Amino acid sequence: MTDVVKLGGSLLENRDLRHSALEAIATAWSSGRRSIVVHGGGKRIDAMLAALDIPKKVQGGLRVTDAETLDVVVSILSGLVNKTLVAELRAMGILASGISGADGDTLWAEFHEAVEGVDLGFVGRVVRCDPKLLSAVLGAGFLPLVASVALGREGTLLNVNADSAASALAGALGARRLVFLTDVEGVLDPEGKVIERLDARAGRALLASPAVTGGMKPKLRAALEAIDAGVSEILVAGPSLHRAALLEGKGGTVLVAA
Repeated sequence: MTDVVKLGGSLLENRDLRHSALEAIATAWSSGRRSIVVHGGGKRIDAMLAALDIPKKVQGGLRVTDAETLDVVVSILSGLVNKTLVAELRAMGILASGISGADGDTLWAEFHEAVEGVDLGFVGRVVRCDPKLLSAVLGAGFLPLVASVALGREGTLLNVNADSAASALAGALGARRLVFLTDVEGVLDPEGKVIERLDARAGRALLASPAVTGGMKPKLRAALEAIDAGVSEILVAGPSLHRAALLEGKGGTVLVAA
């Protein structure tokens, strides 16, 4: 069976952490563990928007994406970030194939509903995944790298949250495991300590509490969506456990159905 691995956006911006995470992915792949890697790249998008003097707008944790911003999102995610990861993995001896979720209907999305009355523009909510292209890439012996851009109605490209994209793919593929490689060691409790194990019920209660903030909120939400889709185990692993998460199934936090 195949694992789905999500590379965190903040992780990608730190050269040493990114290199360490890619080494863990390369080691697992070389040992025969098949995986599909999903990535975002929010900070790189922010930098390009600032360089182009395009205002960044966020509503409810999601990037408001007008047509001008969408051009930047697609260019950075499907181009610069995706191909940089392909090249860095090749330097480690791994042949990877970089695609976006729009290729082969891999990720199909509907326009996201308004958040607190604000129209998010070209932001999608993944509603369907077609794994045929990914299966073909894996079958040819390449590691798939998927940028979190989806296809919408009438050929529209949509910006989708990478955590949600990874979760949707894991469910559609019947993945053995969904692994979030992050720059933090796991999901924290209200006292700031890593929670080693969470079931779905406790995870939903934690998500509704003020203890979960920032980038961990969409990760936990996506993890719960993956459990609902039938993925039996979700790991959230920080830098010290990247290799163990991929090779041994050990995460800072492990989420299970019950």
